[in-house]
Amino acid sequence: MQPDRLLVMLCLTSGLQTFSIGAFPALLPEIGRSAALPDWQLGAVAGAFGFARMLADLPAGLLMTHHVRRAMIAGPAFVLTGIACLVLGDSVGWLLLGRVLMGAGHTLGTLGLLTTILRVRAERRLASALNASEFSAMLGMLGGVMLVGAMPATLAWRTAFLIGCSPVLAAFVSLGALLKLLPRDREPRPWFARSAVVSAGVDACAGGRGTSLLAFAAGGAVALAYATLEQFLIPVRGSREFGLERGGIARLLVLAQLSDTAALLPVGALADRWGIARVLGVVLVTFAAAVAMVGLGPLPLVVVGCVAYGLGMAGWMLPVGLLRSATPASQVAWRTGVFRVCVDGGMFLGPFASGLLGAAHARVLPAVLTGTLLVVGLALLVRTARR
Repeated sequence: MQPDRLLVMLCLTSGLQTFSIGAFPALLPEIGRSAALPDWQLGAVAGAFGFARMLADLPAGLLMTHHVRRAMIAGPAFVLTGIACLVLGDSVGWLLLGRVLMGAGHTLGTLGLLTTILRVRAERRLASALNASEFSAMLGMLGGVMLVGAMPATLAWRTAFLIGCSPVLAAFVSLGALLKLLPRDREPRPWFARSAVVSAGVDACAGGRGTSLLAFAAGGAVALAYATLEQFLIPVRGSREFGLERGGIARLLVLAQLSDTAALLPVGALADRWGIARVLGVVLVTFAAAVAMVGLGPLPLVVVGCVAYGLGMAGWMLPVGLLRSATPASQVAWRTGVFRVCVDGGMFLGPFASGLLGAAHARVLPAVLTGTLLVVGLALLVRTARR
């Protein structure tokens, strides 16, 4: 196997699929108006993506131990089916089904990518490899937002969404090249397994329980904040409080994603040089400031918060690297699946809770998230300083 070439193909396939994630948020207000959805249903549609990922994480993690190839094939097929349900359906049930299928497809693709990287790059610039994969995903999300933002406001949201998601078709082409680089199983393997070896105690963990707990806390807090801002607060506040149309909301999202994209590779390099825990702590403190500005501030402060939000999102993959330091090699797929339950639970809960709280309690969740990110970030910095 050639790890560098493999990394390129993993990044390309993942990036093409994430166009569909970027195309959705800017259209959320129009989807709500078109289907006459109350806030709680709008939050449910936005959060169904993360909810589906959360439910699929554990079985997908067990599947990934021996069947990464099959998961990588199924991922884009699920995403494409979900897009069709969103575009062709005309009720909240179809919208939810489409988001659920897209979430399940992205789970298979994401866990396949992470499992492969954690196996082949654990000893060589792991943080840079993880952030390179996130860099490609951000380019895809940025592409989806820009495609939607560039279309005329008179274009129906279904047509705009379909065009924004169209690069997923190219993912099937790059998938063929990727599968040639992935190893084939030469003997029957169980479909679901927690460990690649008979005894789960064969490998030694390099880290401890405290490291794992901090990795889970950081991953969940970042996911909760990301989903709350990206999938609900920015589009809903932009539309209702600041009077922004589709293009204005898209520009705010693009600003955050450009900031994220520019910072991803430098942050990965810094984490390899200075240590993942130290850099992650700084990133979480930055993210806390971003959530406070975007969720609680006036429009000029929201713009600044979007830049800080992008800088905070540059550490999205660092909790995975932190978890890897405390995980046996034979259990990488399973532990990553468990970790993703926490992450995707946050992605579901953020927009769903925002919808339940509604306009009357709109500032509660941003305030709680700010405090949570700040506490976890400072805990990482204190732990690093003591060591």
